[in-house]
Amino acid sequence: MLSVTPIPAFNDNYIWLLRQDTSPNVCVVDPGDAEPVIQLLEREGLTLASVMITHHHHDHTGGLPELIQRYAPHVIGPHNPQIEGIDERVEDGDTCRVMGRRFDIMAVPGHTLDHIAYFTAGIPPLLFCGDSLFSAGCGRLFEGSPEQMHHSLKRLAELPDDTLVFAAHEYTLANLRFASAADPHNPDVAAAMAETERARELDRPTLPSDLGRERRINPFLRCADPEVRAAAAAQGDTDTDLATFTTLRAWKDRF
Repeated sequence: MLSVTPIPAFNDNYIWLLRQDTSPNVCVVDPGDAEPVIQLLEREGLTLASVMITHHHHDHTGGLPELIQRYAPHVIGPHNPQIEGIDERVEDGDTCRVMGRRFDIMAVPGHTLDHIAYFTAGIPPLLFCGDSLFSAGCGRLFEGSPEQMHHSLKRLAELPDDTLVFAAHEYTLANLRFASAADPHNPDVAAAMAETERARELDRPTLPSDLGRERRINPFLRCADPEVRAAAAAQGDTDTDLATFTTLRAWKDRF
């Protein structure tokens, strides 16, 4: 059984820790900060065997040098020379094995050009998507185009409904505030807002989400929905799904 535990970092990052049954060997995803990872490993007597990286931003890679020096894990990540210390560079269509599970690599450019996601089938399926797909939102376009991000999200949205979505940031509440404006008559958004507010009042993570839920509440996955298009029309072009996505992303940037 593969378990996944969030390690909070910085203001709103999650470093995800993967563990198979009772084995002391673990994997972490996007360790932007080494210290909280080291604290957990030392406290629980665990060994860092592997690391998965989704993209080059410092809040996802900053802890790598110290973790490599201390534990010498096997590091998997995208083909980007900006990221030092990667042992296994992977790209779209590749696979890797971590914690006894096969992970499929999906290229999801948009937030950055090198962004990849890791998907493993199982019960349930798991998706580690970095800053591409968030609960009720998606990443900012720092390097890629709206067309690239829209295509990336469509690919992710085709995964099974029960896929657990392990995004890298606790952005759900802010994203749902935007979703309430972009999809104002959606009862699923209203219910998710109430649930998320309760979780955050108790300082509980709102992640993982699942893809079935995201298809109901995430406006960036609902660009063909008439209600979303109607709300976005006051902000810009909504003639096509891509135009609607582009308008939504620009609207969110200034929201």
